[in-house]
This record gives sequence, C-alpha cells and structure tokens, in this order.
Amino acid sequence: MAFKNSNTRYGSGLIGLHWLMLFLLAAVYACMELRGLAPKGSGLRASLKPLHFLLGLSVLALVVLRLAVRWRAGAAPGIRPPLPKWQDRLARLMHLALYAFMVVTPILGWLTLSAEGKPIVLFGLNVPSLVGANKALSEQLQDVHEALATAGYFLIGLHAAAALAHHYLMRDNTLRRMLPGRGAR
Repeated sequence: MAFKNSNTRYGSGLIGLHWLMLFLLAAVYACMELRGLAPKGSGLRASLKPLHFLLGLSVLALVVLRLAVRWRAGAAPGIRPPLPKWQDRLARLMHLALYAFMVVTPILGWLTLSAEGKPIVLFGLNVPSLVGANKALSEQLQDVHEALATAGYFLIGLHAAAALAHHYLMRDNTLRRMLPGRGAR
C-alpha cells in the first residue's frame, strides 16, 4: 500500500483511510438514527448505543492515524486546472472543519460518558474516564456533542456536494485524486 502522494493522486493509504472514515461515520450516524426508531426496551435499542460509542472512538483513533499518514504522504496532488485562490482557501477551511469535527465530536462523546460515570469499553478494553462523574456537566457536554453531530451532517454533505460539483460541473480532477483503483483514471 503506497502512502506517498503522487502529483496526480493521493497515496492508496490515504485513499483507503478516507473511504473507511466515510463508512465509519455513516455507521456512527446509523446507530443513533436506528436507535431512535427501535422500540424502547428492545435488545436492538440497547445494543446500538454501545456500538455508537465503539464506532465513535474508532473514528477518533482512525483520524489520528489518518493525520499521521497525511503528514508522511507529502504534498497533496494538485488540482488541474488549478482553483481560484478563494476556492482553494474555502477548500482548506472545509478540510480543517472536517478534521476538527472528526476529532472534537468523539472526544466530547468520551467526555460525556466519563461525566455520566459509565464504563467505556473499546474492543473489550476499559477506556479511562477523562473527567469525574458530574450529571450537569454530562448534560452540557451531550448537548454540544449532539449539536456538533448535527453540524457534521452539513459538513459531510457539503464535502460530498463539492466533490461532485468539481467532477461534473467544473470537470477538474478533485474527485479523481481520491477515488480508489481504476475509478481514478
């Protein structure tokens, strides 16, 4: 698996992590949306919340790995034809917002669980609490966590819409740089 970017494409490691992050984020959201539809007291409802926690903490771990790989991969492949400066700045701001979302939202979830005083289990291992039990703090953190999660729908949607607009309207290589395998050609 190539982790270095070329002049025209991201390395396969970054491409794989990008699409794995999308899958994980979709699964995180699906857990909470399905939980709201499941009958109260059902086994399905009970199992979706811990799965949401597990997937959310997995997002945090994977984004840290992704940032490390991105740092090692070198400069991002150029967009051809080049973007106007305002679009380039907007794209950089959007990526910064997405990374902040992928780091801060899981940490807020972790803090919320810690403040609830509940054990946090990740792949069978107990994860340490970040703060002591505090019901009022837990409720505040949960509100912020949920607000960021809602904002995440818009960030992810805008990111996808921009990639499609670049591909189909502007006809540049923005999307092709991140497509796996033969789809990039």
